[in-house]
Amino acid sequence: MELTPLRYFREIAAQQHLTRAARSLGVTQPALSAVVKKLERDLGATLLHRTGRGVELTEAGQVFLRHAKDALAAAEAGLNAVRQLQGLERGSIRVGGGATATAYLLPGVVRALRSVHPGLRFFIREVGSAQVAEAVIRGELDLGIVTLPVDVPDAEVLLRVPLVQDELRLIVPPGHRLNEPDTARNRSDPTRGSFRWKDVEREPFVAFEAGTAVRAVVDAAVRHAGVTLDVVMELRSIEPIKSMVAAGIGVALVSRFALPVGAGLTCRDGRLTRQLAIIRRRDREPSAGSAAFERQLLATARELARA
Repeated sequence: MELTPLRYFREIAAQQHLTRAARSLGVTQPALSAVVKKLERDLGATLLHRTGRGVELTEAGQVFLRHAKDALAAAEAGLNAVRQLQGLERGSIRVGGGATATAYLLPGVVRALRSVHPGLRFFIREVGSAQVAEAVIRGELDLGIVTLPVDVPDAEVLLRVPLVQDELRLIVPPGHRLNEPDTARNRSDPTRGSFRWKDVEREPFVAFEAGTAVRAVVDAAVRHAGVTLDVVMELRSIEPIKSMVAAGIGVALVSRFALPVGAGLTCRDGRLTRQLAIIRRRDREPSAGSAAFERQLLATARELARA
């Protein structure tokens, strides 16, 4: 049943007068009477008694009024819930990304968004770019942060929004020969803060797992340089890799976002870069929460790019 007749009937019961109820609702009295007659026909019962002073509810009218009020309250609660969701007062956002995104990009984004919309809830999944893309395609995630290109089945349904260019930088154990002390002579050395592949070819190497986007960037650069790395350990997350390097296990390449500004060694044989992007299904309108998340993510990325 439409809600408008229920609202009209509720107002008639409150006013106990058809003319006053019509004036309150902004309709004509004959139109309001027609609504009441239709309700009575639909229900097969008389809802109102006409009196000299207005109208009174019959017993059937009193029963119907209680249920009408319940129905209107439920409908209005649903309307408010939708408005809250659209207004970012409530709702959830499902995001996926790799180690760099989840550990170093997303915390600031979530903090900024929750400071404005504390009712939002977040589901964050840390997996590789291929798994993120597949989850977005299946609808399990609202959006993802991946390394381009995306090479998975049905990737054509994905919209790609460039986010930020990342650089992989070499980190070495304390006291390592590539980590020379900060002296006036070294500060004037143009090669300071950098390395060449021949410098690390025989070094024990702590690497990301095979099949990850970062590992693919490193492997491609190594093949191009014609060198072979001595991989002694493979890990998925950045912080364990940094800990292994700090413990002297070997050297490693990690995102610049995982390091203090200016830290790490760049590759003189060609900078190791990758393009990070936001992906979402192009055939689905993002929710208000997802759209706000994407805007904040782009703003955060712009700040990081300037750092």
